[in-house]
Amino acid sequence: MDKKVISTISLAGCFGCHMSFLDIDLKLLELIELVEFNRSPLTDIKTFSKRIDIGIIEGGCSNDENVKVLKDFRKNCDILISLGECAIMGGLPALRNHLTLKECLEEAYFNVPTSNHNQTIPRHEDLPQLLDKVYPCHELVKIDYFLPGCPPSGEIIWQALAALIKNDKLEISKRLIKYD
Repeated sequence: MDKKVISTISLAGCFGCHMSFLDIDLKLLELIELVEFNRSPLTDIKTFSKRIDIGIIEGGCSNDENVKVLKDFRKNCDILISLGECAIMGGLPALRNHLTLKECLEEAYFNVPTSNHNQTIPRHEDLPQLLDKVYPCHELVKIDYFLPGCPPSGEIIWQALAALIKNDKLEISKRLIKYD
């Protein structure tokens, strides 16, 4: 059997979903026999070297760079999975969505005890530009599967990958969904 190629990315989130990925523990050894990792923080490979069978996204989109990375990811992946609440609904970063971008930046840079007293908001062409809100991934690209949780358990990730690798139907038990 040819190995499936897997790639992962982290956008606006906490990296907890990637930590849960590692929580599949000894099944990682079994997974390594079944897949090849391409672009991923798990491998430190930063660009695609081939077509990806299964792409896994952690985090939502809070800036223009996140959107560019997400769209490029979608273009290079046959199957795309939103992993965790940040990718599915915006998660904790989306708490800023009830504020305007201007209000959010003013609160972050002016209305805190550690504010910069010259009342400037950092802006440079090398810095990603914040979006008006944090977007869940499915609002910007087509997502094939959603694995909920904050973070999803290692067992959910393992069951999903095992099913997709074997071309089986993906069914996740609700008892495995958790929000820590």
